[in-house]
Amino acid sequence: MKVHFIAIGGSIMHSLAISLKRKGYFVSGSDDKFFNPSKDNLEREGLLFKEGWCPNKISKDLDFIILGMHAQKDNPELIEAQRKKIIIYSFPEYISLQSINKKRIVIAGSHGKTTITSMIMHVFKDKGIKFDYVVGAKVDGFVDQVKLSDNDLIIIEGDEYLSSKIDKKPKFLHYKPHYLVLSGISWDHINVFPTFEKYCDAFVKLLKSVKEKCKVIYNNEDKILHKLINNSSGLNFSYKMPQYMIKEGKYLIKEKNEEYKLSVFGNHNLLNIEATRSVCNEFKITSDFTFKSLRNYKGAKNRLELVKSLKFNSNIYRDFAHSPSKVNASINAVKDLFPLSLLISCFELHTYSTLNINFFKQYKHVFKNADFVWLFYSADELKRKNINNISKEILLKIIDHKRVKVFDCTDKLAKKIKETKWSNTNLLLMSSGNFQELNFHRITHSLK
Repeated sequence: MKVHFIAIGGSIMHSLAISLKRKGYFVSGSDDKFFNPSKDNLEREGLLFKEGWCPNKISKDLDFIILGMHAQKDNPELIEAQRKKIIIYSFPEYISLQSINKKRIVIAGSHGKTTITSMIMHVFKDKGIKFDYVVGAKVDGFVDQVKLSDNDLIIIEGDEYLSSKIDKKPKFLHYKPHYLVLSGISWDHINVFPTFEKYCDAFVKLLKSVKEKCKVIYNNEDKILHKLINNSSGLNFSYKMPQYMIKEGKYLIKEKNEEYKLSVFGNHNLLNIEATRSVCNEFKITSDFTFKSLRNYKGAKNRLELVKSLKFNSNIYRDFAHSPSKVNASINAVKDLFPLSLLISCFELHTYSTLNINFFKQYKHVFKNADFVWLFYSADELKRKNINNISKEILLKIIDHKRVKVFDCTDKLAKKIKETKWSNTNLLLMSSGNFQELNFHRITHSLK
């Protein structure tokens, strides 16, 4: 089989390309720009191609094309493929096709998708259950983000974002789950869902699309889900916050006179664990086994990941948070674990939503539990994107906090990190991007 990837450099796209190559497919691809880690991963597999779009690659002998969300409607390769009437799949459409004969567990929601997906993967692996998977980040203990084989079970992180520029269906509508997990709803992706009502409508469509025998496992503490869950024709089961305690700097779940020490922390992760427990119970995995397995769970990449521990009770964490609810949850998690330490929350304005000044106003109060707030954006990137309504002065007026600093280039942020006296002070770096490829490991290497 010959397959071509348009926009092969994406996080999940390049993982699928590698997976298909290992299955024996002849894989080609293109992208206008390659970034790490996908750049290095593709190079190791012999799949790193010259940057730029090349319509000459669209030959009639291609069996099909997989189109990434990054590719626009006027992409020259896409136009050539349409002209030659080659089969074109969006990423989720292809995953759906490959999993049509598998039992499908789909994890959806505005937050916690990657963590819940990776937790289920971790427990199933410990239990010896064979499965395929699609997950949105690198997970400890798994080589790739996508695995497709002849296994009869697949675990899929189901995103609400659009499938491609020519497939406007939210990704998770392709997957047709047998088990559906819903972690919660909080408005995001305003370029696709300009109002909260339109955003919720995507989840309403998902709930209406499930079959009667589908088991819907939802967060009982999310008020929006409570309003929407009646739209489901499936079998509905809820989960809620477990009993827990914080002891010697660790979160412990209390269950039937047992205490299970966890490697993750934060109330949002306790809910993620309960979602995981609920799914595992459906596969006859006991709660005791699940909790014991999760004691060794290291987490997904950039999900409250410890970058470096410094002397004098200071730590630097990296988190994927890129919406108001996620930022608030991550700040509260670090503050709850270290109540006597100062917390610097450093947030990058990276997504379309955060770079929209009207939507950014929703961040007004989310930093309230941080002791210091650092906001970062790239002035050069704003100029390239022709965004001229964001400035230090405007951001300072929006955020309701007395200690806010704004940085508009990486050099200034790096200098501030190096000059800070790290004593009983934690730094939480939050972004779905990479702070303009700022190398935090190198910066923090010299810190004491």
